[in-house]
Amino acid sequence: MTESSSIASGKVSVLRRLAALARPYRGVLLLTVALAIVLALLAIARPKLLQTMVDNHVVVGDVSGMGQVALLIALVLLVEVVFRYVFLYYTDWIGQMIVRDLRVRVFNHVLRLNLSYFDRTPVGQSTTRTINDIEAINTVFAEGSITILADLLALAAVVGIMFYTSWKLTLVVLSVFPLLLWGSYRFKESVRHSYEKVRTHIAAMNSFLQERLSGMRTVQVFNAEEQEAEKFRQINRAYTQANLRSILAYAIFFPVVDLISALSLGLMVWYGARGVLSEEVTLGTLVAFPLYISMLYRPVRMLADKFNTLQMGLIAAERVFHLLENKSTATNTGTLRPQRLRGEVEFENVSFSYTGHLEEAVLKNVSFRIEPGDTLAIVGSTGSGKTTIISLLSRFYERQTGYIRIDGRDLRDYDLYALRRRMAVVLQDPFLFSGSVLQNITLRDPSISEVQVIEAAKTIGAHDFILRLPGAYQYPVRERGQALSMGQRQLIAFVRALVFNPDILILDEATSSIDPETEGVIQYAIERLIARRTSIIIAHRLSTIRHAKHILVLERGEVREFGPPDQLLAIEGGRYRELYEKQFVPAGSW
Repeated sequence: MTESSSIASGKVSVLRRLAALARPYRGVLLLTVALAIVLALLAIARPKLLQTMVDNHVVVGDVSGMGQVALLIALVLLVEVVFRYVFLYYTDWIGQMIVRDLRVRVFNHVLRLNLSYFDRTPVGQSTTRTINDIEAINTVFAEGSITILADLLALAAVVGIMFYTSWKLTLVVLSVFPLLLWGSYRFKESVRHSYEKVRTHIAAMNSFLQERLSGMRTVQVFNAEEQEAEKFRQINRAYTQANLRSILAYAIFFPVVDLISALSLGLMVWYGARGVLSEEVTLGTLVAFPLYISMLYRPVRMLADKFNTLQMGLIAAERVFHLLENKSTATNTGTLRPQRLRGEVEFENVSFSYTGHLEEAVLKNVSFRIEPGDTLAIVGSTGSGKTTIISLLSRFYERQTGYIRIDGRDLRDYDLYALRRRMAVVLQDPFLFSGSVLQNITLRDPSISEVQVIEAAKTIGAHDFILRLPGAYQYPVRERGQALSMGQRQLIAFVRALVFNPDILILDEATSSIDPETEGVIQYAIERLIARRTSIIIAHRLSTIRHAKHILVLERGEVREFGPPDQLLAIEGGRYRELYEKQFVPAGSW
């Protein structure tokens, strides 16, 4: 199979999948197809009626007959206008319905992808797939397949009536048609390449903007505005050039079509006038044929553009379907849906690599066990694998070797969503969404009442701080909570964790960015959070883990030490003792 035939086969496959998306709206789809057929017939009816008027009534001076035919032409025109309105409305309607359904489907799919997908995929690319590419799919229906079918039917009807009326005159008119077909093909290919580059540059621009807007603080702190502006100018210039190449193709193609159309009309007048004089062609035919030529060349001129629109829609659909085919979702085959967990956690010889190659393992044969209700602190240098442990426990990633058990059962035996419902994680930089404080705490879960939120806030000492905010629990949080301090965001995250009443609580360096004054408030919140539940605390500040029953010391992905704090402190030259001395013991006093 050649490369071109393979590409064509792929496009047909994508078009078939898009047609399947229209299945819920097959009634409206059939209506548009029927209207396309009727409109093709109505389009050729007007010139034919005009020909009849001239030949049968104008020539013989039949004024009454001319009036009747004129009324019939007006009626046909009115019906055509109404039908075309319905046709255009419902072709757009189908596209919008499919876009609506597909966008929800894509977003739901993205919500369930593993974090590994987001690790290697720029946010701007996912945004482009969910918004720009799906919007381009709308054109497959509104400006592509259905309208192309309508134009092809109209062309077939026009050519058919032209041959029926005068096959000789039709052959003369169509003598320059191969030039139009060749020009249309060249135009289509030129614009297709330009549009492909346009789509690529849009994705690049979205990714660039998303990243720079999110990191604007860093850009401004390091006075990198000029460098970033220059980079954006380069991306924008490339995007503009791609659009200009398509504009150039349009600027050349449309005048060429007008020229060929004018040439065809000139040949028609030259031959038709001679035919009228020799009585081979009627006067009505000579009057009707310019309308036929207009109806012939206008759709051909637009067809090339519509084919490009269809191709770009298919390319966008191919990208969207590729995203939907991404299988990097957590396998949810577990059936256990416990109402509560005892909280026993066990890792047995667990190894994991983000690349999938164990020679690049981030965790190497890690083993430890936490009893229900105990608190485990994980310490170690940056990159030692601390966060990876909680990511595996939350099933954001899947382990390559070993076993992870909760309450004696393999992690994969649990239904993924039921498991996560019994766990809560507070990150170093808690993410807050646009919305009220209350919505950020409940995450819009209707089963959590405001009374429960207030009670949880009082429990960990965050209620007074929230009441001081304008609007209290209805205070509008800006994007990512930028108007709040780190300590305030952490307190909101703690209330969020507590209100879901987890059986296993994970704190990932929740105090590393907190000032010493705020740390006391956060420490109180942590103590209330970890009470009577299994807790895993990752911390650089050892002051935050003084209530931990066991300490796990990681070094380059391996367990260096594990045991009660007092026991680890007693180890001469131990890693935990070394960390403890650096933070708490003045030099030379040990």
